Amino acid sequence: MKIKVLYEDKDILAIDKPSGVLVHPDQKSKEKTILDLFIKKYPKAEIVHRLDRETSGVMLLAKNAKAREFLKKQFMDRSIKKTYYAVVFGWVKNDHDTINKPIGRSPSDFRRKLAGRGARGELREAITEYKVLKRFTASAFPFLGVSQAGEPRGSAPRAREDSDPKKKMLERFSYLEIHPKTGRTHQIRVHMKFINHPVVCDSLYNPNGLCPKGLKRLALHAKSIEFQNLKGKIIKIESPLPKEFINILS
Repeated sequence: MKIKVLYEDKDILAIDKPSGVLVHPDQKSKEKTILDLFIKKYPKAEIVHRLDRETSGVMLLAKNAKAREFLKKQFMDRSIKKTYYAVVFGWVKNDHDTINKPIGRSPSDFRRKLAGRGARGELREAITEYKVLKRFTASAFPFLGVSQAGEPRGSAPRAREDSDPKKKMLERFSYLEIHPKTGRTHQIRVHMKFINHPVVCDSLYNPNGLCPKGLKRLALHAKSIEFQNLKGKIIKIESPLPKEFINILS
């Protein structure tokens, strides 16, 4: 698998991660991860942040320990600016807003995180800003995607009992620009579900939801990241919008 390099200097690498590729190895899968794909060329390369398996977009790797610590400090200080694009279910009411809701563990599924009532364990601060770029209506279908474990999911229930398969099922969606101010696991996905507008095609947080026609992956893309390199220069890297996003928005 060939992954596009968006930026490179002697310390830092920025790549365009495809949807469906693991960042870190898990116990169930033996497939290659992002690090596996680059470790031969960059033997000291390390992951400094993560994207969920089904999320695409720009991602940083440190080529050495000094760069790793330098970038990690920026993440901890929240000086790194990240922008994501997402398609969510329904028409989001507010044109822009901030979700400030701590995130904990789900009591029903160890894989999930939860914001709001019922969250367990340590509740960690989580802040997400968003603005609506577009509200649109599109043909939709029940999501028959792939589970977080990589296994095909079973048939999802019909969206409406009176749905006629010969007719177009039109549903409402919103296209958002999102700026996470903190970096919690699954933060955007959890916060969007919290406000009842889950990211579409999300097999973990919205397994029985609807997807716009033509989209078969999690509709979350890391569009850009802005950081300081070791020479003190501010670098902004952007990832092109995936073609499947362009198709459903056109």
